[in-house]
Amino acid sequence: MADTTILTVSGLMRRFITEIIFQDVSFQIQEREHVALVGANGSGKSTLLRIIAGLDEPTEGSIVRRAGLRWAYQAQEASFTDDRTLYQEALDAFREVRATGERMAALEQEMAGADGAEMDALFEEYAHLSNEFETHGGYDMEHRTKAVISGLGFPEEMWEQPVRQLSGGQKTRLALAKALLSEPDLLMLDEPTNHLDLEAIEWLEGFLRNWNRAFIVVSHDRYFLDRVTTRTLELHFGKLEDYPAGYSRYLKLREERLTRRWKEYEEQQEFIARTEEFIRKYKAGQRTREAQGRETRLARLERLERPRENPKLHLRMRADLKSGRTVLTVKPVQIGFRPNNGGSEPVVLVETTKELTIERGDRVALLGPNGSGKTTTLRTLVGELEPLKGRIEFGTNVKIAYYAQGHEGLDPNRTVLDTLLHDQMMGEEAARNLLGRFLFSNDDVFKPVSALSGGERSRLALARLTLERANFLVLDEPTNHLDIGAREALEEVLDGYDGTMLFVSHDRYFVDRIANRIWAIEDGTIATYLGNYTDMQRQRAKRADAPQAAPVVVARREDEARPAPPPRNAARQNERAIRDAQKRLHATERTVSKLEGRLNVLSDDLTRAGIDGDMARVHALGLEYERVQNELEQAYADWNQATAELDALQAVGVETS
Repeated sequence: MADTTILTVSGLMRRFITEIIFQDVSFQIQEREHVALVGANGSGKSTLLRIIAGLDEPTEGSIVRRAGLRWAYQAQEASFTDDRTLYQEALDAFREVRATGERMAALEQEMAGADGAEMDALFEEYAHLSNEFETHGGYDMEHRTKAVISGLGFPEEMWEQPVRQLSGGQKTRLALAKALLSEPDLLMLDEPTNHLDLEAIEWLEGFLRNWNRAFIVVSHDRYFLDRVTTRTLELHFGKLEDYPAGYSRYLKLREERLTRRWKEYEEQQEFIARTEEFIRKYKAGQRTREAQGRETRLARLERLERPRENPKLHLRMRADLKSGRTVLTVKPVQIGFRPNNGGSEPVVLVETTKELTIERGDRVALLGPNGSGKTTTLRTLVGELEPLKGRIEFGTNVKIAYYAQGHEGLDPNRTVLDTLLHDQMMGEEAARNLLGRFLFSNDDVFKPVSALSGGERSRLALARLTLERANFLVLDEPTNHLDIGAREALEEVLDGYDGTMLFVSHDRYFVDRIANRIWAIEDGTIATYLGNYTDMQRQRAKRADAPQAAPVVVARREDEARPAPPPRNAARQNERAIRDAQKRLHATERTVSKLEGRLNVLSDDLTRAGIDGDMARVHALGLEYERVQNELEQAYADWNQATAELDALQAVGVETS
């Protein structure tokens, strides 16, 4: 049985003063459809969602909703001001259900003293309400509320906190919880992954994949869109494009559609040029009537619009100086902060128990839950904060450039242009040219930094970063506030960067594209993984599935001789063994990195060969891909073994020290 239409949008147009944001937007939403709404920043995605939700009015067009349709809308930012607790506010999503329950309780009191016809009427109403209460989840609303707020990262100790005391991000997460709990027929979510850490995002993905109702979601998180949506609506230069696919497939369909339109446009332009030349040549000659006929047909021709593409960032980033082989060495350290009242104990956020190193060319992603200390760790590593204990050492010729998540390095009182002129000591023409590559044109360069949007501040900070010419980039959430096109441009430049990187990001698509190693903050310490985010997830899954051997306890008789103490030089021998194991580990890491790079090249070649229809090349590339994949699996096994050997040696070192 086909799903029915629950929403019809027809000829929608929205104008702000004289600027048309979008026009002639038409589409339908079916029951249980999971739809992505994508487009560049400023294309009108949030405005369109607000119009569908009834919070804004279109300039033209209409919206028809199925009779009795229930919908919910979650905005990018939310505010709560009353004195209810977090749990009470989340439970308020069941306001109507709870009112039904209260009426049922009142009916129970009335039925206690009723009889006859009155009793029959009360019982009939009670039966109707009881069915409604059960249908809308009244009997498990408290359990569902606790599950959802826990999944979105609210620990139980926060449930009784007044909502007015929550941060802006926490309030937005609470609004998302209420939207999910209300179980509407149509759910509209505007950037729901903002303010969520990876664990909460993964929980939300699972929730939405199993959502048996319709939703429209606006998001720049490509990994998230791929996992939860099956249809993509793109707002592009004021027009809506509809693609029957999730995000990755949508990209291919969009490229095919754009290529076809360019071909049709160019063919029409050639036809127009030939016709105009014929008219010019023969209009006054013997073939006048034929020329006039062609002129008439040309005047009636429906001209194809020149295909348009969103402007792209033009980034270039390179290092002036090559660093030494070892870029960063983190001795066992404690990272955290000391409270302002000097008598209090320091707060330790991250404590490492083994030495960590970053080699030249590494791209290390630092991942962890919100509040686990990722930004504090970065600030400590770049020298803005002192470690509570331990030592951090940089290699030779290391030049650091730090991109702060809050763009603290930007002076809000300066203009965009002055920021480069003052900070980088460059000429105005050069500064304007650079800013143009970051989409600041004309009068945009005279905007004060304080008036910039989040995306504009991010682009300005990136512009400054490209001028540093550092060989070690430390980046804290560099994709925040960037739309998908800007993220892709940033990925391209970092992919070709010849230096070393350490970065924090919640964008798993970005992490998968850039990282070759992961530092994951787990239970207050840093666990290391080889590869990108997907590789880490695979390694964690294997570790979780591996049978856990029970420890073997051997009882010793009272008269049994105790083992002899280690020889005096055991510690020194162990240190040499540790250094050798570290060398073997680094060698396997380089092998894995090389093989992963080869697989990426082969994957691209396979895609191109498939598009070209070159089956012989597809076959040959497929065989090579399989061979390299097998080598990579063996390299992963070697890396796991080398890691285990190093851990064992370091454990022995602790015992003998």
